Amino acid sequence: MAAYLQWRRFVFFDREAVKEPPGPDGAGGKPFALPPGIAVCDSGRGSLVFGDILHGGGRRRRRALWPAWGSIWFLPRSLQLSSFQAYKLRVTHLYQLKQHSILVSVGEDEEGINPLVKVWNLEKRDGGNPLCTRIFPAIPGNKPTVVSCLTVHENLNFMAIGFADGSVVLTKGDITRDRHSKTQILHEGSYPVTGLAFRQSGKTTHLFVVTTENIQSYMLSVKDYPHLELDTHGCGLRCSSLSDPSQDLQFIVAGNDCVYLYQPDERGPCFAFEGQKLIVHWYRGYLIIVSKDRKTSPKSEFAGNEAQNSDKQVLNIYDLCNKFIAYSSIFDDIVDVLAEWGSLYVLTRDGKIHVLQEKDTQTKLEACKSMLFRKNLFEMAINLAKSHHLDSDGLSEIFRQYGDHLYNKGNHDGAIQQYIRTIGKLEPSYVIRKFLDAQRIHNLTAYLQTLHLQSLANADHTTLLLNCYTKLKDSSKLEEFIKTSESEVHFDVETAIKVLRQAGYYSHAVYLAEKHAHHEWYLKIQLEDIKNYQEALCYIGKLPFDQAESNMKRYGKILMHHVPNETTELLKILCTDYRPSGDNEGPGMLEGKKANSEEFIPVFANNSRELKAFLEHMTEVQADSPQGVYDTLLELRLQNWAHEQDEQIKEKLHNEALTLLKSGRFKTVFDKALVLCQMHNFKDGVLYLYEQGKLFQQIMHYHMQNEQYKKVIEVCELYGDQEACLWEQALGYFARKEEDCKEYIAAVLKHIESKNLMPPLLVVQTLAHNSTATLSVIKDYLVNKLQKQSRQIEQDEQKIQKYREETTRIRQEIEELKASPKIFQKTKCSICTSALELPSVHFLCGHSFHQHCFESYSESDSECPTCMPENRKVMDMIRAQEQKRDLHDQFQHQLKCSNDGFSVVADYFGRGVFNKLTLITDLPSGKAATTIEAGLQRELLIHAKRST
Repeated sequence: MAAYLQWRRFVFFDREAVKEPPGPDGAGGKPFALPPGIAVCDSGRGSLVFGDILHGGGRRRRRALWPAWGSIWFLPRSLQLSSFQAYKLRVTHLYQLKQHSILVSVGEDEEGINPLVKVWNLEKRDGGNPLCTRIFPAIPGNKPTVVSCLTVHENLNFMAIGFADGSVVLTKGDITRDRHSKTQILHEGSYPVTGLAFRQSGKTTHLFVVTTENIQSYMLSVKDYPHLELDTHGCGLRCSSLSDPSQDLQFIVAGNDCVYLYQPDERGPCFAFEGQKLIVHWYRGYLIIVSKDRKTSPKSEFAGNEAQNSDKQVLNIYDLCNKFIAYSSIFDDIVDVLAEWGSLYVLTRDGKIHVLQEKDTQTKLEACKSMLFRKNLFEMAINLAKSHHLDSDGLSEIFRQYGDHLYNKGNHDGAIQQYIRTIGKLEPSYVIRKFLDAQRIHNLTAYLQTLHLQSLANADHTTLLLNCYTKLKDSSKLEEFIKTSESEVHFDVETAIKVLRQAGYYSHAVYLAEKHAHHEWYLKIQLEDIKNYQEALCYIGKLPFDQAESNMKRYGKILMHHVPNETTELLKILCTDYRPSGDNEGPGMLEGKKANSEEFIPVFANNSRELKAFLEHMTEVQADSPQGVYDTLLELRLQNWAHEQDEQIKEKLHNEALTLLKSGRFKTVFDKALVLCQMHNFKDGVLYLYEQGKLFQQIMHYHMQNEQYKKVIEVCELYGDQEACLWEQALGYFARKEEDCKEYIAAVLKHIESKNLMPPLLVVQTLAHNSTATLSVIKDYLVNKLQKQSRQIEQDEQKIQKYREETTRIRQEIEELKASPKIFQKTKCSICTSALELPSVHFLCGHSFHQHCFESYSESDSECPTCMPENRKVMDMIRAQEQKRDLHDQFQHQLKCSNDGFSVVADYFGRGVFNKLTLITDLPSGKAATTIEAGLQRELLIHAKRST
């Protein structure tokens, strides 16, 4: 009783009498009245359902407008009342299913104890009335008794009827048909049954049975229907109900002193609500109780303006979760309380209906918050807001005010818990500023932890939280924070790594960096802070190719300085066939990748021994390595050769460098290789490159600088055919020597003479600079040269004489052709060799043809078919000479490059380049003399060609 008196009272419902709708004339507003005699009612499917009864032993007069007794009335929202007669005498019980248009009624058609159960299908009609699908007597066995209560399962497979003699009849199967259902007595007792209720939980169905003296629970989903007695006290009629899922579908039993809640297997909580209970219902999380009011109380906001009399009834609406009274009011003789269209309808005995409309959530909260906050009843305000599904913004504001209240009272632990509940709505800085004091750092830590768990923290929050951990030196909390699984990371990892590193928690920072694949931070901490170079190198070996490559370029020098051998081995793998060390080998493994080995040469800046091993490895396993690898290896071998003192090792290094040069990898970088060899004075390499580059003069100059006379002669003998000027340079070299070089000069002169490389005068002028060279040195050369020239002169004179005689002969033939007739004595055709017959064609060249043969084979009427090919050759030579007359660049080039310029000039004179020649190739029509002269010129050219 004490607990009940402490419950807060609110007015969450508005009370209003239901009035008649306006008529055609606009009149209305009168209180709506039901027919007299209404005793039972129910609601559902959009209507309020009523049933009337015949009072006493005789018939009481009714108004002529009302239907007969035993009618069932339907009142829709439009208040257009309709009815049909269901029984002849009275309707005692009604049950309207909420999910089906099925109405079950109990009533009497004749006097005596003879109750009938009728099942009505409201969607089907029979003569304008609902279709009655089933009728059966409500009698347990053969003993007639009065029906006390009725309930039907929403799945239409169960119906239970309670009787005044303590019996309960269960109908199992389709309750709308006789054939598909079975009726049996489920319960027998000595006390009247006052309440029944089905409870469905999953596939399990229970039936609660309450009498005036006990409460029992039957399990209907199990064979034989086992039952359990829950309590040894009961309740009166209509004083039990079943709650909704918000109260876990508990069975509510209201006694005069307390209200009890029951599960199918046990009793739950109880509430001390005083007064004789008349009606109990459950509505949208509220418990509705109608009880007698046996005391007079003063005026109140719940009781209206009149004093409460002892025959009044009090309707209370309780919120069991939040423990307050949502509404309380007094009515006169309540028949029942119905729920439909989102409101409560209170039916009184005088036929009037009062509607209780629940206020909207915002109105209810505004009405009670001021009072609750004023009295610091924040918990009740929170529970009220939650039960009415207040939005998160409204709840957050209540939590904030509650937190501020606790903070001002000095309850920082409680305040931070309320502030935590505002996360996501309240700006975090509002809370953080309150707890920046060092004494409240643990509260701030709790808030920041929750902020991270909800993934609402930014980088600054992460920094602040980690600083809190480090200030508190709470390593366990720190580890718990950072060692969450990857799917539960609620903070900025990079920020956490930075803060931990700055605070000196290197192991924690490394753990985060490794777990979340922040490779750069991992390596930076390992190399710069922990100095664990071996571990860093192993970590790089586990990375994917691209990241391993980039990190080796970044940290390669540091690693090479501290762990040179291991770093070199990793670079070898990285540049040949890299696979992360964590990968397992298998047939589905990806093909290995390789980096550009030339890009890693700077890593070996101070480690020449490891660089040499790396480069030699690359050239062995990868012949197509970049050119820079070979260039660097050559430079490294030349450096080692130049600085080596041991002759045996020096010889080995010499051979290695020369072998590398001869590998053919330096053709495209010839100049670079040559410069390297010259820088290190690698003579054999320089000479080899000169030879490969066909720099024969440089080879000879190299030997000249070193005064290697035999080598000079050998170079001339080897490459003199490719570059004839080598002999001239050798002669000039020996001519400038004051030493006795007669032997070498003689060898050079012998070759110059055999190849006719220099004019004798130039040879004499060249040797005149040598004071040791006497005439005996060139005596044989000059004698041989003069003898050759004498023989050449004789040959030329003979040719001149021959050309003169030939010219004289040709001129005589021309004169004869001009002055004397030409006799054609040919007897055979020059083409078919048959005897000539007229008509025939004759040419001055002496060839004769049949006319038809000439026409068949001749390409021109003015040319002899037999002589035409030879004539064309001569004509082509003449044309070629004409075209080459203006080729000055070609002439200059040949003159410059030739060893005998005189012969080049003579050749161009012979071609007529320096003469102007007029050549007549076409015969002008109508001029016989000109035609004859042109023919004679052609004949002259032809004879001249034949004579040559």
